[in-house]
Amino acid sequence: MSRSAPASGTARFTLDPAFTVGEVSPRLFGSFVEHLGRCVYTGIYEPGHPSADEAGLRTDVLELIRELGVTTIRYPGGNFVSGYRWEDSVGPVEERPRRLDLAWRSTETNRFGLSEFMAFLQKVGPQAEPMLAVNLGTRGVADALALQEYANHPSGTALSDLRVSHGDKDPFGIRLWCLGNEMDGPWQTGHKTAEEYGRLAAETARAMRQIDRDVELVACGSSSRAMPTFAAWEAAVLQETYDLVDYISLHAYYEEVDGDRDSFLASAVDMESFIENVVATCDHVGARLKSPKRINLSFDEWNVWYMSRFQEEADASPLDWPEAPRLLEDSYSVTDAVVFGSLLITLLRHADRVTVACLAQLVNVIAPIMTEPGGPAWRQTTFFPFAQAARHGRGEVLDVRVDAPRRRTAKYGEVPLLHATAVRDPETGAVTVFAVNRSQSEPLPLRVALGGLGVGGVVEHSVLADADPDARNTLAEPERVVPHAGEGARVADGVLEVTLEPLSWTMLRLA
Repeated sequence: MSRSAPASGTARFTLDPAFTVGEVSPRLFGSFVEHLGRCVYTGIYEPGHPSADEAGLRTDVLELIRELGVTTIRYPGGNFVSGYRWEDSVGPVEERPRRLDLAWRSTETNRFGLSEFMAFLQKVGPQAEPMLAVNLGTRGVADALALQEYANHPSGTALSDLRVSHGDKDPFGIRLWCLGNEMDGPWQTGHKTAEEYGRLAAETARAMRQIDRDVELVACGSSSRAMPTFAAWEAAVLQETYDLVDYISLHAYYEEVDGDRDSFLASAVDMESFIENVVATCDHVGARLKSPKRINLSFDEWNVWYMSRFQEEADASPLDWPEAPRLLEDSYSVTDAVVFGSLLITLLRHADRVTVACLAQLVNVIAPIMTEPGGPAWRQTTFFPFAQAARHGRGEVLDVRVDAPRRRTAKYGEVPLLHATAVRDPETGAVTVFAVNRSQSEPLPLRVALGGLGVGGVVEHSVLADADPDARNTLAEPERVVPHAGEGARVADGVLEVTLEPLSWTMLRLA
C-alpha cells in the first residue's frame, strides 16, 4: 500500500440525495451489431438452426439479448460502414449482390440487411432503438440522404415507395445517426483529415436536417485517446459541426499487456480522463463559438478487447475473403469482467454528459454472448455486470467521492483500490451501489454513509469473483462463472458496511 492509504485500510464514501451527477439515459446501455466475423451470421441470424424462427433469427440468442437488457443498437459498423452500399442490403434476398468487405477481409453476402435488422430490433423489444451509421468513407451527402429517405419517409417518393414495395409499409423512424466511423484512422477506407471530415460531416448534417430537423446526429471523435491527433481532431471537427450535431463519439478498448494486471485493473482511470478531456474540448469550442448549446458524448464503442492478439492473427491470415470467419472471438475471464464492470461504472459516473454508449459488440465478436453454429448460446463473464447495470442502474447517479487505500501501477501511477458509483430511483428511493475491488489478493472493507437516503437495509448483494481469476465460460463449461450471493452486508445507524471480495464486481441494492 502507498503512504496515501487511509490508516484503517477501509474504503469510504458518502451518499446524499442532494448531490447528484445526472439522470441515466436509457441509451447508456446500448450495444453494437457490425457485419464483422460471426456477429450477424451464425450469431443473431442462422436459418436452419434448431432455434431459428421464420426469419432465421436465433431465438436462443434473442432471449439472452433481452436478458442482457440492451437498448440502442448501433448498425452496420464500425469499419464495415465505410464500404457499405445500403441499397445492396434491401429488396429480395436472392437478388442481393455479394461484395468484398475491405475492412475485415471478408465476403459480405447481404442476406441480412436493413429490413432484417429493423425486424430483429422489434423482436428484441420496444426498448431496442436503432442507431444507424452512414457511409462517409467511400460515399457522402447524397448517399446519406437517399438512405434517410428510404428508411424514414412515409411514402410518395421513389425511395420511400421502394421500401414499401420491399414489404416495409411503415417507415423505420430512425432518430439517431452516426456520421461515419473512425474517420481519423488510417485503417479506415476513405480516411480523412479533421478538416476534410469536418466539412463533409457538416454538409451531411445540414442536408439531413433539411429532411428532418429533429434527427440526432453523432460526429466522429477520435478513434482512440492514443491517436496523435486526439483533441485537435475533436476541436477541428466541432469547429465545423458544433451547431449541426448533438454528440461527438468516443471509442476505447482495454487489454492486459505483458502480465501487468494491476494496470489493467485500473483501466477506468484512462477512460475517466478520456471523457473529461473530450468534455473540456467540447466546452472550449462552444465557448469560442459563443454557443449556448452543449454537446454530449456518444461512447459508441467500448469494451475489453485483446487487440494485439487480433493484429497478430490478421497479419498472418491469407487474403481469401471468407464468409463470416471467426474473428475477434475473445473469451473473457473473471478479471476481464471486473475491468468491464469498472468501465460501466465510469460511464455511469459521467451520465451527465455521456448519454449514449454502445458495448462493442453484441454476439460472438468481443461480445457478452457467444454461439456455436448449429449449437448452443451462452453468457460470457462480462454478460453479468452489464445485465445488472442495465436493470438496476436507472435513475439519478449520486455523486461518489471515494476515499480508499491506493496501489501504485506501472501505467497509471497510484490508483484507489475501490471504484464505485451509486444510482437512486427517484420514485421509490431505492439505491443501487456498484463497486469494484481492484486488489488481486486482499478483501476491501467498505463503509458508506447513507445521509438522508432513508434506506433501511440490503435487499440484494451480488458478487462476481472467483478463486481462479482466469476462470471463464466456454462451450464446454458455459456456466463455470456466475454471480453468487455476497455475505455480511448490513445497514446500521445510517451506514452500509460490507467487505468486498478480492478482484470482484459487486452490486448492492438498498431499500
